[in-house]
Amino acid sequence: MPNGGVAYFSAEFGLDESLPIYSGGLGVLAGDHIKAAADMNIPITGVGIFYSKGYFQQSINEGGSQQHLYPYIDPEASTYPVQLVRDAEERPLIIEVRVGSRQVYAKAWSVQVGSVTLYLLNTDVESNSDKDRRLTDTLYPSEQDVRISQEMILGIGGARLLAALGIQPEVWHMNEGHSAFLALERIRMLSAEGVPFETALETVKASTVFTTHTPVPAGHDVFSIDMMDRYFCDYYWQLGTDREQVLSLGSLNGTFNMTRLAVSTSSKVNGVSKLHGEVTRDLFHGWMPHIPRQDIPIYSVTNGVHIGTWLADGMKMLFDRYLPSDWAVRSEELDVWAAVRDIPATQLWEEHQRAKSEMVRELGLPLDLSGDGPLIVGFARRFATYKRALLIFRDLERLAHILNDPQRPVCLVFAGKAHPADGPGKELIRRIVEISREERFKGRVYIVDNYAMDKAKKLVQGVDVWLNTPVKPMEASGTSGQKAAMNGVLNCSVLDGWWVEGYNGRNGWAIEGATDTDPDQQDQQDSETLYRLFEEEIVPLFYKRGEHAVPTEWINMMKESISSLAPVFNTRRMVSDYWHKVYVPAIARGRRFVADNFEVASRVAAYKQFIRDHWSAVSVRKVEILADHSSRIGLNKIAFRAEIGLGAIWHKDVRVEAVGADGRRGIWKAKLDPVQQLAKGLYVYEGVSPDVSINIWKANANVRVTPISSDFANDFEMELAAWGAVPCTS
Repeated sequence: MPNGGVAYFSAEFGLDESLPIYSGGLGVLAGDHIKAAADMNIPITGVGIFYSKGYFQQSINEGGSQQHLYPYIDPEASTYPVQLVRDAEERPLIIEVRVGSRQVYAKAWSVQVGSVTLYLLNTDVESNSDKDRRLTDTLYPSEQDVRISQEMILGIGGARLLAALGIQPEVWHMNEGHSAFLALERIRMLSAEGVPFETALETVKASTVFTTHTPVPAGHDVFSIDMMDRYFCDYYWQLGTDREQVLSLGSLNGTFNMTRLAVSTSSKVNGVSKLHGEVTRDLFHGWMPHIPRQDIPIYSVTNGVHIGTWLADGMKMLFDRYLPSDWAVRSEELDVWAAVRDIPATQLWEEHQRAKSEMVRELGLPLDLSGDGPLIVGFARRFATYKRALLIFRDLERLAHILNDPQRPVCLVFAGKAHPADGPGKELIRRIVEISREERFKGRVYIVDNYAMDKAKKLVQGVDVWLNTPVKPMEASGTSGQKAAMNGVLNCSVLDGWWVEGYNGRNGWAIEGATDTDPDQQDQQDSETLYRLFEEEIVPLFYKRGEHAVPTEWINMMKESISSLAPVFNTRRMVSDYWHKVYVPAIARGRRFVADNFEVASRVAAYKQFIRDHWSAVSVRKVEILADHSSRIGLNKIAFRAEIGLGAIWHKDVRVEAVGADGRRGIWKAKLDPVQQLAKGLYVYEGVSPDVSINIWKANANVRVTPISSDFANDFEMELAAWGAVPCTS
């Protein structure tokens, strides 16, 4: 990549099954992201880790216990599409990272994905101790010392690698918080050039963006302050500031939180679906309770999948025949996919049956597909408890009746891995194996071991229904159902993640997903919905034959699924969104902050310091709500009058507004303007409500003061707000 462009950091990349350095959805999403960027000629460079033993190879023994195998991946073997990165003298390029009290060395390997290069660091270097040579062996190690070491190699080492290669990105994209130490390294580099810490921080923040994928607090990497001191004791001072200021960037509840660090050092933060954006705002609201959750600056770019990777060959041939000739490069256009409805039902069904037969053969499933049956339901994903793999087994007698109807048989196929340290997840696998061996479920319930991209492709292309039953709203996005949809496989899913946006009532089935209720009650309600859907809708529709002895109504639903979902949930749309909504603004912002010897970055840093130094003097001293009362601002409207103490802060450097709940989980805001100065630093502000129909007394209305600047990335960049005596709840 020439200077400029985007550096895309991720702990895992799932490009292909031939390079097993990924664990699941996050890595596959990262792989699809850079493949789409290559397709679209968007200048991206990937940075990750080459794991010498990958995630793990899974086998399931006779007792149903998951076994973990870690075969060595030799990057020099011809079976892996990687090349050693060399310097100008053709020597292996070695990157050094001080990890605690020792120097650790890493080689770099590269993978070429079209026009995009992915660089992968690995510490299996002779200069390292035996222990350090093993640091990058496995993905997501349970040992905290190994985990923080890996993340230092990824973030700090990755930034140094790009510098050594002469690559100067204009945007740095952190895909999840594992790589967030890159922000500290970039500050260190600027500090070494004589740039003050505060200015360096603003410079780095301006050109950094962060995507969070994890909707639950436990999913975010956290290190103790003692551990941070052990590993960064020789590093703090190199950033041009003291230990406390460095730690404050990630400090949360007495620990160092990598997501907090990523948020503190990014100008834009996004979730991976609209619902996930809302859930993330709820999560981050706990960090900054003085800002209403609706104002937490989290955006959303809903995930998509790479069509070229996940589409069955037969389906691609059909699309080539019936869609516009350039459909593959216009796949984000809705009109392109309208022609799916013109594909003859018999041809679409034949291609689906071909994919189904290939799946059965490749996965070794002992199924007889004569007569187009049985209806095959796929459930394949990481075995984490919140994904509720056992939901469909809640009523075994009822399930057995559904699966064993001799006229309308149904089969369930499960696949997935549990993290080696996840005991409950491994128990899910054991239980499914146990159920599959019951006489009533033999030949009806299967579990496929060692789930990876090769088997995932067969499953999303070949099953009839894709089942997804997470606890709402704990799935950030999910992409497996998107892969299934483009292949004509119908989704039956909880309305969580991407499916809330994709479901239209005609392209699959929805499980509402009860929330804010007892977990057992939620499981009961959702399982009841699931059984009813299979009994009354899914199974009857699948076996209802029409003209030419094919399930015409089912095929119409397949067409609706493809035409409504494929154009929206693909990586061309996703990467286009990132480019226009995230990368381009960050490029412009980054350039502006470094121009003229960091003039804007320096000004913003000084301004923020001034605001912080004097914010304690800001107060909302008196609030009056004048319902149906005239004021000097407006007549016969609800008016607000407040006395605001600003101390040394200029009145044009703050926004004063009335804020209240709108009764629909949103908030309304009414700008207040200064109308009188009572004394130095003390003003009267007035304004009127935006809607005369608001019941002001039920709106928990209050007055808020926030610092503003045209140089801020968002209205709440400083995470500061001063409220009146009445707390605002929304």
